[in-house]
Amino acid sequence: MPVQWVVEDPKEKNVWWPSEEMKKRAWVSDPKIYEEAARDRVAFWEKLAGEGLEWFKRWEKAYEWNPPYVKWFIGGKLNASYNAVDRHVKAGKGNKRAVIWVPEPPQEEPRVLTYNELFLQVNKFANVLKSLGVKRGDRVGIYLPMIPELYPAILACSRIGAPHTVVFSAFAPDALRVRLEDSEAKVLITCDGYYRRGKLTDLKSNADEAIKGTKVEKMVVVRRAGNEVRMERGRDFWWHELMEKADPWCPPEHMDSEDMLFLLYTSGTTGRPKGVIHTTGGYLTQAYWTARWVFDLHDDDLFWCTSDIGWVTGHTYACYGPLLNGATLLVYEGAPDYPAPDRFWEIIEKFRVTIFYTAPTAIRMFVKWGEEWVKKHDLSSLRLLGTVGEPIDRETWLWYFKNIGGGRCPITDTWWQTETGGTLIMSLPGIGPFIPTVAGRPFPGAQMEIVDEEGNPTDSGYLVQVPPIVPGMLRGLYKADEKYRETYWLRYNYRYYFPSDGAIRTLYGCIRVTGRVDDVMKVAGHRLSTAEVEDALNTHPFVTESAVVPRPHDLKGEVPVAYVVLKEGRTPSKELEAELKALVRERIGPIAVPEEILFVPDLPKTRSGKIMRRILKALLINAPVGDTTTLLNPEAVEALKQVLASRKAQG
Repeated sequence: MPVQWVVEDPKEKNVWWPSEEMKKRAWVSDPKIYEEAARDRVAFWEKLAGEGLEWFKRWEKAYEWNPPYVKWFIGGKLNASYNAVDRHVKAGKGNKRAVIWVPEPPQEEPRVLTYNELFLQVNKFANVLKSLGVKRGDRVGIYLPMIPELYPAILACSRIGAPHTVVFSAFAPDALRVRLEDSEAKVLITCDGYYRRGKLTDLKSNADEAIKGTKVEKMVVVRRAGNEVRMERGRDFWWHELMEKADPWCPPEHMDSEDMLFLLYTSGTTGRPKGVIHTTGGYLTQAYWTARWVFDLHDDDLFWCTSDIGWVTGHTYACYGPLLNGATLLVYEGAPDYPAPDRFWEIIEKFRVTIFYTAPTAIRMFVKWGEEWVKKHDLSSLRLLGTVGEPIDRETWLWYFKNIGGGRCPITDTWWQTETGGTLIMSLPGIGPFIPTVAGRPFPGAQMEIVDEEGNPTDSGYLVQVPPIVPGMLRGLYKADEKYRETYWLRYNYRYYFPSDGAIRTLYGCIRVTGRVDDVMKVAGHRLSTAEVEDALNTHPFVTESAVVPRPHDLKGEVPVAYVVLKEGRTPSKELEAELKALVRERIGPIAVPEEILFVPDLPKTRSGKIMRRILKALLINAPVGDTTTLLNPEAVEALKQVLASRKAQG
């Protein structure tokens, strides 16, 4: 058994530790790794950079800190695509599967890219980009769904030193245009269309609309769905036609460690999107080692990270991290419930996936659909589970552990951001512990602390990162220096990087991340995390998920209001509302009891799965909800308005 159950504290009856079997297999199983890293963090990362990557030229200086700007491995030369592909081919792993692609339509056959095939496609497409006028330093837009061509597209950009900016394929034309304008991309890579829940999305039409008024001069179109699209002569080119003529070898550019590797834009749901800059040497170092240690990634593993490539999770753990390790990735094009709610479990069983990394939002969907869909399939190939994107509540964690992991798989609950480049807080599989709702300890070489408003150490407060800043951190915001300083550094006058998350120190020195600090309420002078109240509500057997937001109150300053989604077959009632309030009172205390509970059919979410509490707050105070085009389910907003109107009419 990979994990064993141990009760060491009466306050937390669910604590798991790695078994001896797990420790023997794990890359890291000795807790002394944390002490070793803490003695000299710069030297520790230097060692990792040298062991994990192949450099054309070694760096002259490891670390430079000019607050709030950091540089790593200064003077070092390397190439991302060389490290992700070439060196594995040279090592004799060319016939190993790099990517297994599963299309959404069940009747379509999966496709496999070996490292040899990926190598050839990367080289050819790098020459395609050059033939279209792309030079080192030019930005290239990528607007693709999860299809095999995505990988040569990304790696070809890095091969010739052209930073890529990937935009989520479900974003509307306006959202794509803003990112193309800001990045000043010269070329856009897209496709004709793709499938989502059996429906065809015409992506080319979106791209045509989005590039109007931008600096995009050429568009490369992958033929994915075969739908009829308009191709403008001299501007639009078919991927397959260009690839047929391309030379099969393109020398990799010797990139400086601090050269930009990619720009990735935040979702823009709270304002104009920010272009997060990630550079080459530091990002690749962190991507390599976090993928290896956090997911205990071995040569015989099949790793499935369900994130879309449009998010940082997709960049680091559905592309760069595993490929840098010479691993095999599974990539799925479509929805988790098409053609039925057991599609994920069918894929895991068929391909014998060993590592599964997904979001709490997805897991709560699985809970809602029911265990019967899981029980149809053999998931015994799984040996490790992961979660990402938001704090996970206790009941969802336990359901995931029991039903998907069979009570035997460690769950590594990872905290990180677009800005950090890779996971920074988690429980390493060979060390543990694995505790519901608790992320774990900082990755070796990262110093994360909890401080109060003045920056003094505390056990419950604000999460911060203490310099030396880890190598994979953002190097700034594109063309927005003041925004960079204001957003991350001014709060503590450049002493700490501030990610705008709250945290609590728990058992064994582990950290529980409570969520964004704007998700923290101040009720009658008491700081109260919305995540804690949601955690309590979600323990009720009728509840699928909940979102708690503050509402202004004349006496208490703020009071919590809960939006609650019930499981199928359960109906709202005054009795159930009273039960839920009693549950919160029992688990947290009277200060946390929601003043009102609103039973709703769904919650508005971003396309990365995060609940849009900004909209929930606005609805409560009759304020404008703002732009909803980047939502996964904009129809949920109208449904919420109806619930609130009905509640108001009832008095």
